[in-house]
Amino acid sequence: MIHQFNSNPMNGLSESEAAIKLKREGYNELPSSKRRSFWGIAREIIEDPIFLLLVACGAIYTALGDMQEALILLGFVFFIMGISLYQETKTERALEALQDLSSPRALVIRDGQKKRIAGREVVRGDVVFLAEGDRVPADAVLLDCTHLLVDESLLTGESLPVQKIAVEVRANDEFTRPGGDNLPFVYSGTLVVQGQGIAKVQATGSHTQIGKIGKALQGLKLEQTALQKEMARLVKNLAIAALAICAVVVVVYGLTRGNWLQGSLAGITLAMAILPNEFPVVVTIFLALGAWRIAQKQVLTRRIPAVETLGSTTVLCVDKTGTLTLNQMSVQQLCSWNQNSVHQNIYDLNLHAQEPLPEKVHQLVEFSILASHKDPFDPMEKAFKQLGNRYLAQTEHIHHDWTLLKEYPLSPQMLAMSQVWQTADGENCIIAAKGSPEAVADLCHFTSEQMHALAIQINQMANDGLRVLGVAKASLKDPPPAFFPPHPAFSADCLPDVQHDFAFEFVGLVGLADPIRPTVAQAIQECYTAGVRVVMITGDYPGTAQNIAQQVGLLQMGEIVTGSELDEMDDSELQQRISSVNIFARVVPEQKLRIVNALKANGEIVAMTGDGVNDAPALKSAHIGIAMGGRGTDVARESADLVLLEDDFSTIVQAVKLGRRIFDNLRKAMAYLLAIHVPIAGMSLIPVLLKLPLVMLPVHVAFLHLIIDPACSIVLEAEPAEPNVMNRSPRNPTEPVFGRQNLGLALLQGVGILTIILLIYLISLYRGQGELDARALTFTALLLANLGLIASERSSNRVNLTTFKSPNPAFWWVIGGGLVFLWMVLYVPFLRHLFRFSYLHPIDLAICLVAGVMSFFWFELLKIPSRKRRLAVTNHSHSEV
Repeated sequence: MIHQFNSNPMNGLSESEAAIKLKREGYNELPSSKRRSFWGIAREIIEDPIFLLLVACGAIYTALGDMQEALILLGFVFFIMGISLYQETKTERALEALQDLSSPRALVIRDGQKKRIAGREVVRGDVVFLAEGDRVPADAVLLDCTHLLVDESLLTGESLPVQKIAVEVRANDEFTRPGGDNLPFVYSGTLVVQGQGIAKVQATGSHTQIGKIGKALQGLKLEQTALQKEMARLVKNLAIAALAICAVVVVVYGLTRGNWLQGSLAGITLAMAILPNEFPVVVTIFLALGAWRIAQKQVLTRRIPAVETLGSTTVLCVDKTGTLTLNQMSVQQLCSWNQNSVHQNIYDLNLHAQEPLPEKVHQLVEFSILASHKDPFDPMEKAFKQLGNRYLAQTEHIHHDWTLLKEYPLSPQMLAMSQVWQTADGENCIIAAKGSPEAVADLCHFTSEQMHALAIQINQMANDGLRVLGVAKASLKDPPPAFFPPHPAFSADCLPDVQHDFAFEFVGLVGLADPIRPTVAQAIQECYTAGVRVVMITGDYPGTAQNIAQQVGLLQMGEIVTGSELDEMDDSELQQRISSVNIFARVVPEQKLRIVNALKANGEIVAMTGDGVNDAPALKSAHIGIAMGGRGTDVARESADLVLLEDDFSTIVQAVKLGRRIFDNLRKAMAYLLAIHVPIAGMSLIPVLLKLPLVMLPVHVAFLHLIIDPACSIVLEAEPAEPNVMNRSPRNPTEPVFGRQNLGLALLQGVGILTIILLIYLISLYRGQGELDARALTFTALLLANLGLIASERSSNRVNLTTFKSPNPAFWWVIGGGLVFLWMVLYVPFLRHLFRFSYLHPIDLAICLVAGVMSFFWFELLKIPSRKRRLAVTNHSHSEV
């Protein structure tokens, strides 16, 4: 239903009326995911297992009367909660900033004055001015317009713009769906490609046609990534095992020693040592910081888990225009048509860049300009005007004083447009037409022989990678006397209704080039080296697509598949053929979804680029949807995982490289966490089972948590990429973070540390050094082995003595900080008493240092076999390429 307002339509709303509507109806923006509040984040932190265990320990110490220990643990509680709140709220703000993509500006009337405002501030009832190149800010009804053509392909999928008219709309008239000519409605997100108009806003935000699509997409449930699923399984299994073991420890301690409160403390200590609470935290930190690093490469991350998936991408599906090319059209070839010759001559401007245009092509350039708008927005029309300004500016072929009488727009039935001009003297009427060569030839009534010759010429130019347009001309010398007998003159009213009624003469063909981005060829080669397949999907002709592919070095494995051939295939046939096809031509957006699904069915990890609403299903279906930031729509962005700030293919490749680095470092961090938990858990459990003095108390485990989490999340996250990061095949999509080899390596590393520190502990007790000495020696050796493990995990390919030369300042800060903290707990009396340590002498420190060095070399020895296996796999994959 059309809404009516009391205000004068051309005066618009007052600022006060607009403010009231904005407050009542909300901003004019697409629906987005619900944000987490501060209190929601706090509630999630309070529910964290380690938080609850620390609170439980504090309660037990309070019951035992040890208020000092309880207060220290309470301090740990607030410290951890503060850090977590800061990290989570910072991440949430970053996500909001990433998703807050700028809305288009709008020119409205407020208080009777024209005013340019943000598109999100447009309200129902606003009067909006529309001009060529504007993005319509909201659904509206036209009050007035002149030659208004709107590209509604974002909503309808129709590539041709539709003509709009301004008519009087009654209150009971329905606001119709988009599509079709001669309607008085314009829709949010569509693009004005010609003319101007004034419209009154009828719907904003989620109530618009594009908003309804966005709302429907919002309701779709996003699939978890493989890493999220794997972490959920790992955490669940470890948590079940930890709780079972802890219950056994409490019972054993209570039955054998008769002290159930101390048994509970021992059980909680073991739970803190085993529970994998750091795993999801570290994953979150790595992916969030990874999103920040990728943003430095001009790629915004809308969904953080996509960072992990990005590194395992096996297929990149990309558009041609604007991604592989610059989307900056220029005229490269001119073919002036000779009706009396079978063979036509092509004039290539690149071969004659320093020469003036020959006279034979002047008319072709002249009429291509006359068939375009005076102030063009379309890249092709801009190219015609630039060519004319360069070569014909001071000639009789440029007509600034002619008057435009009528325009015949493109239509589905006629893929050509014509403009009718009246000459300066008013005695002649000149008509210029341009469009699809076949359509223009139809206007010229070509015979079958002429159409065959034209097709040969079109294919020749398309095979050079050009977009080809046809140009034609016609003229009227005398206006129809029946209309104006006293003063003969031309008028739009006396012109034919359709273009076919003019006697057109074919002038020639224009070939337009869209330059290749200079970084694309190198980026594609980098993809191939990395084992990533590149698939080009375009709406251009096969010849054009093939030429572009050759220019950028894109491998053509089989035949080019066109959109019409795609329609003839069933899903099984497409799935079979797609493994040997890298170029799809004449494809419409709806077909992209079938291509994505076929690749996924073959086990590929698919990254897909898109910019329109009709691309949204394919972007949503792909493992990684990549929206164009420069020319994309808000709905495409909402459907995508990544948004390119610069629509450049090389930025996607850089993001893939970063994704691999992030996953490599994440795997190192997870292996480190698993390995270091083994000795902590072992030294919490073994003394209980052997009825020996406890080594690990809650304060020790809490202290280690404060070192372990920042160590892996800072040092290993900041580690530079491995030298071979883009010289190996993508990670197997089904391969978990912890495969058998990785899990076995981490466990052996942890068992090695446990063996060494357990020997130190048992020997010190055997020598009668006492509980405090044994605990101090064991803890010091454990901390030094921990620092050695961090150093070892920095690289999985290089001998780690060489990694000390690689730039990573965080590593040295963590090493230095760890040693300072160790010194403080050993030699500051208050802390030494709190940790229940004794004073260590130089000989004791030397023993602990030797234990740390032995641990480091044990880690290096374990990595030699796996390093050889990785090298063999890399060499095998390169031999296959």
